[in-house]
Amino acid sequence: MQIFNKEPSFDFMGKRKLALILSILLVIISIASLATRGLNFGIDFTGGTLIEVGYENSADLSEVRATLESAGYGDAITQHFGSSKDVLIRVPPYEGMTNADLSTGVLNALHAAAGAGEVEMRRVEFVGPQVGEELTEKGGLAMIYALFGILIYITLRFEKRFAVGSVVALVHDVIITLGIFSILRLEFDLTTLAAILAVIGYSLNDTIVVFDRIRENFRKMRKGSPVEVANRSINQMLSRTLVTSFTTLFVLLALFVLGGEIIHSFATALIIGIVVGTYSSVYVASATALALGVSKQDLMPVKKEGEDEPDILGDQP
Repeated sequence: MQIFNKEPSFDFMGKRKLALILSILLVIISIASLATRGLNFGIDFTGGTLIEVGYENSADLSEVRATLESAGYGDAITQHFGSSKDVLIRVPPYEGMTNADLSTGVLNALHAAAGAGEVEMRRVEFVGPQVGEELTEKGGLAMIYALFGILIYITLRFEKRFAVGSVVALVHDVIITLGIFSILRLEFDLTTLAAILAVIGYSLNDTIVVFDRIRENFRKMRKGSPVEVANRSINQMLSRTLVTSFTTLFVLLALFVLGGEIIHSFATALIIGIVVGTYSSVYVASATALALGVSKQDLMPVKKEGEDEPDILGDQP
């Protein structure tokens, strides 16, 4: 626990080139997966019928898929939901068939294969294709607007190099989180989109705390280089960052394990985002600001709100 008793002295910025290579590699893999495999969109975005059925005994998904295919529902996606006795079936829209016809046809096919008493209908949800398309469009716009608003806020709050660094870190976090969902074929639904937006807010908060400390240290450490200032600032905030991240992760892991299938994607996206966001606040945001040439001269004229500071530019060596 020494890290919490006194200020550590890790050389974070000395490893920034290795971190840059790792980040670029992860981003390229994520973009390649998103371009080739895409996201496994849930019914919220694709439209269709979501059917949850319960079996008296464990259900064999291969048999369920074969039954649905023989009944004419070869495009249906099946998966266990919570336990091996619960099965979730997603059926895309079929031309000329209503949602009620689809759910009835699926249930009749399952009854014919397993027996009427073996299969119980738990719930049915319908989402029209137009609604799904509208949600996809508005969800993407919401993410773009959030990033653009953050760019404006950070520019006014700090300095343009910090603004670019924070937005690069946020884009980095979003792309990698989406890439992991694409690679693992995890379902991407509205709750996952909400988690992505929450990750943006969490990562931004962590970045702002680090940038605040960097700005303060640029004023105090008159003889320190930008790399030394960034290193000391990150080390000073390290205990706070670790405590916040681990506390948040404990809650998310509890949701992931105990929260059930309904919020599984939500918890997964947040867990990935917290880990990646904590990493990017240290290595992506700060390293980007340094690469863009942020210096003491850029930050010294900034005055704290409510304070009348003397002109200290003339005191610089």
